[in-house]
Amino acid sequence: MRTVRSECTDRLLILNERHLGRVLVRYVRHYDGHRPHRALKLRPPDPLTARIPSTRAALASIRRREILGALINEYHAA
Repeated sequence: MRTVRSECTDRLLILNERHLGRVLVRYVRHYDGHRPHRALKLRPPDPLTARIPSTRAALASIRRREILGALINEYHAA
């Protein structure tokens, strides 16, 4: 609860219950699939997002995806 509150809901103006539901769904999707976890040696739980590009060209083409209106950003090799 503390993480979702400090990283998400404390930084947004929640309009109603429906809006809160949408925000929480998006945040949980990010948290479970992309956010690094200490227990996993700072790797995300989803093994597909844990891949680290090995070439300099792959590192040069990093794409950013905004989550929750750029409150959270996810980065992927293009």
